[in-house]
Amino acid sequence: MPAATVQSAPAPPQACRGYTGRFAPSPSGPLHDGSLVAAMASFLDARAHRGQWLLRIEDIDTPRVVAGADHIIMEQLRALGMHWDGAPVWQSQRQAEYQRIFDTLKSQGQLYGCACTRQEAGKRAYPGTCRNGVQNGRQIRAWRFRVPDGIVHFNDRWLGPQQQNVAKEVGDFIVKRADGLWAYQFVVVVDDWLQNVTSIVRGADLLGSTARQQVLARRLGAPCPEVMHVPLVLDQHGHKLSKQNHAPALERGDPVQALARAWRRLGFEPLAHAASVEAFWSAALPKWAARFNI
Repeated sequence: MPAATVQSAPAPPQACRGYTGRFAPSPSGPLHDGSLVAAMASFLDARAHRGQWLLRIEDIDTPRVVAGADHIIMEQLRALGMHWDGAPVWQSQRQAEYQRIFDTLKSQGQLYGCACTRQEAGKRAYPGTCRNGVQNGRQIRAWRFRVPDGIVHFNDRWLGPQQQNVAKEVGDFIVKRADGLWAYQFVVVVDDWLQNVTSIVRGADLLGSTARQQVLARRLGAPCPEVMHVPLVLDQHGHKLSKQNHAPALERGDPVQALARAWRRLGFEPLAHAASVEAFWSAALPKWAARFNI
């Protein structure tokens, strides 16, 4: 798919050589068994590649932020032996970066104001109601990105080849919400670009976001990181284990057992002689590398 580079976008730092991965939890509560699976996979993949593993706190959706949850998450990661590289980044401290790139896209005609309510927009692909301007008497509520037609192809390192026609299946998606907050689909692309992320390892629930994120990245002239979407942890009703459905926080008293559960949920056999956190990672790392030919 041809990409229209936004020439006046702020340049990211000089690209790092090698592998840069990231774990990007939302601080809406402590880590639970489901989030640990994604954290473990991203951590192992970065370490197997002898690369960097960054920590980004995705606190842009302020109504969902729980005070102090960010520091609880960092304490949990340390207790589990998962140490990140460099200083953590909080999205809430990057407002100026988002605004500059938004302004650039807007000046290039890549964004447009939308007056549609959620009900008017519908649950399927956005029909482009406001693409050519807001009707008289209506006020702009949100801002959408103009999605070009065409099929996005990418390879998922866990699930294999994927494709999606974002224009037909999603439509022009929101980058700035009606409540004035930046949309996840926008900030995650900007953050990965400016942090030189080369590989994204995350839960399979975000597979459907990948194509639209790649479309936006290409419009920015940013590289598209490779992706791996790992299996979700489900509750007894078959729903994704999440903070929204009150998933219990990881117990702090037995980090080795928490690591062992996450390891098995990634499809691996139990590790022998992994009685400590250090021993677990020493045993797990070569098995991860062997499974993915790293």
